[in-house]
Amino acid sequence: MWETRKISQIATEMRRYNLAVLGISETHWTQAGQQRLATEEMLLYSGHEDENASHTHGVALMLSKVARDGNLTDPES
Repeated sequence: MWETRKISQIATEMRRYNLAVLGISETHWTQAGQQRLATEEMLLYSGHEDENASHTHGVALMLSKVARDGNLTDPES
């Protein structure tokens, strides 16, 4: 899923459904980190600690710009 095209598609769908936070399972990535996308979403990911480990596990969270900035309050309240 690390391919730019796939990440971009997930971000597009997240915006389409107006989601602030999206959990992603079975990423199959190694190590942990974060990446800010050109469209302002933030991707936080975690997988095997060893970079040379098999790509069999991993999870990620994608945060919208609003969630990334910590502005998750209801604008109508």
